[in-house]
Amino acid sequence: MRGMTIAEKILSAHSGKAVYAGDIAFCHIDKMMAHDANGPIAVRAFQQMGGSRVANPEGLYIIMDHACPAPYERIANLQKMMREFAHAQGATFYEAGEGVCHQLMVERGHVHAGELVLGTDSHTCTYGAVGAFATGVGATDMGAALLTGKSWFRVPQTIRINLNGTLRSCCTAKDIILTVIGRLTAAGANYRSLEFYGEYLEKCPLADRMTICNMVVEMGAKCGFTCLPTWEIQADADADYSRVLDVNLDEIVPSVAKPHMVDNYAPVSEVAGTKIHTAFLGSCTNGRIEDLRAAERFLKGKQIAHGVRLIVTPASRGVFLQALQEGIVAELTKAGAVFFTPGCGACVGTHGGVPADGEVAISTANRNFQGRMGNSRAFIYLASPETVAVSCLTGYITDPRGMEGGSR
Repeated sequence: MRGMTIAEKILSAHSGKAVYAGDIAFCHIDKMMAHDANGPIAVRAFQQMGGSRVANPEGLYIIMDHACPAPYERIANLQKMMREFAHAQGATFYEAGEGVCHQLMVERGHVHAGELVLGTDSHTCTYGAVGAFATGVGATDMGAALLTGKSWFRVPQTIRINLNGTLRSCCTAKDIILTVIGRLTAAGANYRSLEFYGEYLEKCPLADRMTICNMVVEMGAKCGFTCLPTWEIQADADADYSRVLDVNLDEIVPSVAKPHMVDNYAPVSEVAGTKIHTAFLGSCTNGRIEDLRAAERFLKGKQIAHGVRLIVTPASRGVFLQALQEGIVAELTKAGAVFFTPGCGACVGTHGGVPADGEVAISTANRNFQGRMGNSRAFIYLASPETVAVSCLTGYITDPRGMEGGSR
């Protein structure tokens, strides 16, 4: 029998038999995560299936993060329902203000290499940064998994991505993944697993690996792994890949995704000079302490440009407390930033910084679809924290290279 990819190994271990790409596997689930956006629909599905007790309460995490604090009555009542459901089931519950679900699941050590994890959010794939097969599912699938503790999968084919070389100054993990998405396109990895390899991944912080895994779904991927030789689970040397992509990190430049698609790639130099009105530093992609530090290096002792609004949303309470201790909150606030409750904030567009008609937003989030930040008549550019910070200083999209502040 041929060698296996990481996805094939994890699904085989959880189905009790050897499965390969294209096979159907019925697997037990280690961990499940539901949030206040799609979680209520999943709970209703669970109840409509006759569920009263979830199959694995110890492995269930319910997190309030999408609209926190609740901006209006309907959301407040949905959050109340999820709060009561978590208490009744004995699930782990995180209250509004604790942070983004994906940050908390990794930060609090709830997911591990080799585990199979479902979430009611498409960016559940973030946990591939620690070696978990993690994927977002719809409400009905989650309801069934809550009831049975199991779910079915078509085993995905795998694309191997080799990250060769060394990143240059002011180039980041965000620039890497934007470049990869631009090359593979929004549908280029549909229902695939992605395995990223390279010396860069062995040296970069977990935050950068999370950024890369977080955005594999923007290519349609089922899951993704930033592979480390220290993981207990490894792909076999003779594993079968549907495609191998080589990426030269020496050629990576500060990058953006132009409106209104994540694969609408461009180097920052191509769009430099585009006037911005609002900026967002945060999200499950780039709201970690490393990202806030990167922005502070450019903004400390300076003022953002007149007419620019900078919203900072730490990915978790822990990140916010660390930023307080390091003086980052004070420095960014003095520069003109405003801070919002740890959570999804402006990324999802429910509240916390909706742009006006015709305005241009530059964001460290993972999506720039029309209407993503709450206004279909606004224009969103995705970029790294470094590019967002220097653009706030000039008032225009700006290449961070050569600007005071340097690289991470």
